[in-house]
Amino acid sequence: MAAARVLILPGNGCTPIKSANWYAWLQRSLKDKGVDCFCENMPDPHEAKESIWLPFIRDTMKADSNCVLVGHSSGAEAAMRLMETTKVRGAVLVAACHTDLGIESEAISGYYNRPWQWQKIKENSEFLVQYADTDDPFIPYEEAVHVAENLGTELISKTRSDHFMTQDFPDLLETIMAKIGK
Repeated sequence: MAAARVLILPGNGCTPIKSANWYAWLQRSLKDKGVDCFCENMPDPHEAKESIWLPFIRDTMKADSNCVLVGHSSGAEAAMRLMETTKVRGAVLVAACHTDLGIESEAISGYYNRPWQWQKIKENSEFLVQYADTDDPFIPYEEAVHVAENLGTELISKTRSDHFMTQDFPDLLETIMAKIGK
């Protein structure tokens, strides 16, 4: 099996990506361990439209069966929609949801306008891990539980109250390394 490549899919508004949250930290940490990681600015970073992001993830980021998707917030929804049609090695979903939460700026992305193809997502990934904040200021915990129940993810719940918006994320690094066998 070829070496895994990690693709970081950020939350909307996280631009420049290397100055936002734990993304650049994770890329550096993975590279230090010999793991290739794509962490570049996304097109349409504020609205995160599916019609723009998914082609970019497929064509520019080169998502394939050796990739591990690490999606945060809107990036988690992009990862799930991508896995409806694209086989990947695995995915780690951070602060995922399944509805637009009644927020127009989320609805405009296009991820929530049809039913999720849960079975296809499961079939197109060797592993699915999910991090959820039980006191997330943006996404109700019930959203994460719904995703976990439908995907059968390994759900890791933390009470953080920060939407995983920090400068590092050691637990995530440990999870990725364990899943790719390094």
